Amino acid sequence: MAQHVDETFRTPADDDMEPVTVDRREGPYGEVVLRRRGRRFEIIANGCFLMDTSDGRSERLLVDAALEALPADRTGLSVLIGGLGVGFSLARAAAEPRWARIAVVERERAVIDWHRAGHLAPFSEGALDDPRVAIVPRDLVAHVHEADVTYDALCLDIDNGPDWTVTEDNGGLYGPAGLAACRERLAPGGVLAVWSARPSAGFEDALRAAGFTSVRTLEVRVTRGVPDVVHLAIRAA
Repeated sequence: MAQHVDETFRTPADDDMEPVTVDRREGPYGEVVLRRRGRRFEIIANGCFLMDTSDGRSERLLVDAALEALPADRTGLSVLIGGLGVGFSLARAAAEPRWARIAVVERERAVIDWHRAGHLAPFSEGALDDPRVAIVPRDLVAHVHEADVTYDALCLDIDNGPDWTVTEDNGGLYGPAGLAACRERLAPGGVLAVWSARPSAGFEDALRAAGFTSVRTLEVRVTRGVPDVVHLAIRAA
């Protein structure tokens, strides 16, 4: 699979700069902040660094790997992207014509605003206006449990990983009940892809225990620390 790393928004000078708060909102899930540090933007949720615009390789891999895991002759594909974030995953999905339907579930109204007419619009590359794209302003955990629609792929990136959630309520997504709900949201042979800031052997075991097959973990090396990863699993046909 080709890794597209042609755009990066981190420079050494950025790391030395003090962050500037661009917007701060209080919502039903706590505080969400958009900061700018030099050329890059950062999203902070409840004081926890969530993501920035410096390097979108692993967010793109989240979508690329899910698509590659689906049969090449499968048509009319649908994908749910859990978490709009800085928009890398959505932009990647919108650039692929095989996705006929793209749902983006994002619970933070501020994040949606930052993309519709704000500082993050360049990173989602106009994808919010794509007729295939539907923005669902809802909590992902609730949507996975309560929605009456299925998808060919779920690409989930709402936390720093299964072992490092932004809010306590998100933890249930990675346990038996949450994974069972994810399985129900997938069409037979569908793909579950979960982004994480570090590998989780325990999550791999949880995926297998939940009945998923072909469980594997893809890594994206980072400059410092452990690699970002994408956990992949298939719902049996």
